[in-house]
Amino acid sequence: MSSDIDTGKRRFLTAAASVVGGAGAAVVAIPFVASMAPSAKAEAAGAPVRVDISRLEPGQLLTVEWRGQPVWLFRRSPEIIADLATLNDQLRDPHSQQTSQQPQYAQNPGRSIRDDLMVMVGICTHLGCSPTFRPELAPADLGANWKGGFFCPCHGSRFDLAGRVYQGVPAPTNLVVPPYHFLGDDVVIVGESAEGAA
Repeated sequence: MSSDIDTGKRRFLTAAASVVGGAGAAVVAIPFVASMAPSAKAEAAGAPVRVDISRLEPGQLLTVEWRGQPVWLFRRSPEIIADLATLNDQLRDPHSQQTSQQPQYAQNPGRSIRDDLMVMVGICTHLGCSPTFRPELAPADLGANWKGGFFCPCHGSRFDLAGRVYQGVPAPTNLVVPPYHFLGDDVVIVGESAEGAA
C-alpha cells in the first residue's frame, strides 16, 4: 500500500500550503507592524519645515505650519527695524530677558538671526489665541503710537514687529521664537537650529 503513495505530490502540496500560509501570515502582519510606526502626519508635525523666502517683500508676512502651530516669517524694512528701538519704554521685556522665549542667537533687539527677517510662533502667550497681523501705522483702534505689530482679538494683547509684548496687556511674555537657521540667503529651516547654535 505504501508503494501507492505519490511522495512527489505530497511534497508539492506541503510546499504549496507552506507558501500560501506564509504569504497569508505576511499579509496579516504588515498592517500590524506598520501600525506601530508613527504616521506620516505625526512625522511631518515635528519635522523641520523648509521655507523659501526669496519672494517675501518688506512688509509681507508668510505663515507656515510647524508642529501644528502657525509660524510667521515677516520681512522687515529698514524703517521697521529703526522703529523697534523707539518702542522699548512701552514693552514688558524689550531686551528679551525671558530666555525661554527664544534661542540664545535670537536674544537681541530684533529677536532674530538677521534684522530683516522675523520668525515667530503665531500663538499669544496669554491663552493661546492667534493674534492678527496689524501692519498699519496709528490705526484708530490701536492708537497714535502703534507702529505695526500683532493684536490678539481674544483679550487685547499687543506685540510689536519683533514679537515683544507691550506693557499692561494680559500676555505675560513675548511671542516664542522657534529654533531656525538659514540655508543661504533665501531658505529658512524652521524647527532646527544651525549645528552648534544654542
